[in-house]
Amino acid sequence: MQLSLTNPRDRSAQPVRDRRTTNPVKRRQALVAWTFTLPFVAVFGVFMLLPLLSSFLMSFTDFRSSDVQTPAQVDFVAFDQYTRLFQDPAFRRALLNTGYFVLFGIPLTMAVALVLAVALNNGITRLRTLFRLGFYTPVVTSIVAVAVVWRFILQPDGLVNTLLGRIGIHGPDWLHSTTWAMPSLIVMAAWRNMGTLMIIFLAGLQNVPHELHEAAAIDGAGPVRRFAAVTLPLLRPTLLLGAVMLSVGYLQFFEEPFVMTQGGPLDSTLSATYYTFKEFGFGNYGQASAASYVLFVAVALLSLVQFRFLRPKG
Repeated sequence: MQLSLTNPRDRSAQPVRDRRTTNPVKRRQALVAWTFTLPFVAVFGVFMLLPLLSSFLMSFTDFRSSDVQTPAQVDFVAFDQYTRLFQDPAFRRALLNTGYFVLFGIPLTMAVALVLAVALNNGITRLRTLFRLGFYTPVVTSIVAVAVVWRFILQPDGLVNTLLGRIGIHGPDWLHSTTWAMPSLIVMAAWRNMGTLMIIFLAGLQNVPHELHEAAAIDGAGPVRRFAAVTLPLLRPTLLLGAVMLSVGYLQFFEEPFVMTQGGPLDSTLSATYYTFKEFGFGNYGQASAASYVLFVAVALLSLVQFRFLRPKG
């Protein structure tokens, strides 16, 4: 019998597995994965990534064209396009209007949605499905159709002023008033978007353990105290989701002023996206691209702020 003098712990003496035996299998798996992924990658690259990169480069140029038959003029201007953009009074007004819309629209929408979700979760049980459908219907309705209906409701002789007149109040011309045009759009946007948040908040409320509410009630906490100390902290992830969703949507609000006010009166409802749309229509492609990336930065910064203050603690 021959004794092996090789130390079993010596890895260098052990036979080395031939990596070529496993590489073909991994290569085939990778090939199959890329085969299924390639159609999406191609579509994303052609219709998303390439336009994004092109518009980003375009934002550093003075790319403009007055009409289709005139050759486009392209001059590289670096950050001068952004400088001219912020020097434009119309763009500064559009940013202020967008900030106004976001500052008041997000809290109003979230507050109304949370109140409805709490009411559905605590009070109404038999008709909960019916109320869900009723409040969610505006979400799935075309925004253009909703805007047209609200435009008729807010006319001087519309439904709102008719109801106000019955109690002795003379209603204003809502959509042609520099004071009331933007609040009207905010109310309409809150009415249309509260259904989505109501469903999300209702799901979050139903996941709050009842044992915690029972323990707080035994300790003497009332309904308001239980909601503030138990429900709201557990709803922070849900509130964060709703706030981010609304921020992305409200910072890009376009259909409401486009259909109802055309940015007026006196640019009081001109939004950043509507400004970008108009600049593209005027052939100022470089300036419109720069405006779109300013809006992108605003969306990113607002989302970071919301993550900072609404993310779960601990």
